[in-house]
Amino acid sequence: MAKTLSTLILMVLSIQAICAQPESSFSTSDTLYYLNIPERSENAADGSEFVTQVAGLNIVDREIAVVSEILSGNVPSFSRKLRPIQISKTVHAQHYELIYFAACDYMAIGSDQDYLYIPMTPSTAQYLADVLDCSLLTKRIVDQIYENSEIKLSPQPIPPSDQMTTIQVFSQHTDSIEQQFSQLGVDRSANNSIGGHKKDIIISNKIYSPDRDYERVVIYGWHIDENNPIQPVYNGHSAMYADYSHGVRFVSKLAFINGDSIYVDDVLKDSDLSLLLSSEGVISKPYYPESEVFTSTESEFINSQDDFQLSQNYPNPFQPTTSINYQLSKNSVVDLSIFNLAGEKVVTLVSEEQPAGNYEVKWDALSYESGLYIYTLKTGFSERSRKMILSR
Repeated sequence: MAKTLSTLILMVLSIQAICAQPESSFSTSDTLYYLNIPERSENAADGSEFVTQVAGLNIVDREIAVVSEILSGNVPSFSRKLRPIQISKTVHAQHYELIYFAACDYMAIGSDQDYLYIPMTPSTAQYLADVLDCSLLTKRIVDQIYENSEIKLSPQPIPPSDQMTTIQVFSQHTDSIEQQFSQLGVDRSANNSIGGHKKDIIISNKIYSPDRDYERVVIYGWHIDENNPIQPVYNGHSAMYADYSHGVRFVSKLAFINGDSIYVDDVLKDSDLSLLLSSEGVISKPYYPESEVFTSTESEFINSQDDFQLSQNYPNPFQPTTSINYQLSKNSVVDLSIFNLAGEKVVTLVSEEQPAGNYEVKWDALSYESGLYIYTLKTGFSERSRKMILSR
């Protein structure tokens, strides 16, 4: 039975009734859910094609392209599926039955036949988690997922080099994982949970601990077998670091405890309940800092204060209408146009002389394909551009 995450809330009353029974035979093993992303378009790029498209991009632009592909639905079926995990634990004489929903595999881009496991920075992973009503994992959740995985792969390390953070090595590592699937005869269309092939970006108190004076990513996992990961909890890399071994796996924010609905964040913030999902006890901030890239506070996207200011469109990502705001400090001949990633102009929204002032222009992109677009404002000899994501 397949359902989107938005239908989980409809199960609250029925699960409450079932779990309230003294010796419940309630089983979630056959229940399957999907991330709330669109169906994959027939014209979407395969994994190998995406590698070619982003090979020359810096990490910020690559992350924007990654988000665009994922939110437009260019994701293989195995990265969409979530399976329930049931945890039983007694804390301070109180017994708890917790059910949460974890992705069967790490996030990838492309088709079921040609895909790319895609590492990303923690802020990008957090942004996607927020958009998809999901949470990232803790160390304990990583262990629980591995323990409950039907298919346990052997880690495939690649010798360290200065290429570890490149899309080409991401692709090389994906190929090594695919070879394992082939050797084991794994059916990728099956609803199996898979572990052992990536380190996880995790939620931890070490995200904000005072032992580092810079934003960082916390990683853990890459299990050889149960309770034996290659990577202990580590927060030594900066937040803009993502190498081939990193994976992003989501759990639904919505969970159930003793038949009542609860959010994973609230579990982690509770002194008793946190022990169900955290080996650190309470995690008071179970998230990474807000993404600078997608809130446009990254210096690359900030305009200088001269003839005009161009703001980030809102909402972003959007479907299908968004607003673009700009401010002119003097009378100017204005051209506001939208371009695709190939540099082709797709529409001109403004082409006229305008007096100084504040302006808002709406773009209805209903007839355009999902993806990353660039909007450019020109006034005289000055020009500014920003990126935006059309998601369906």
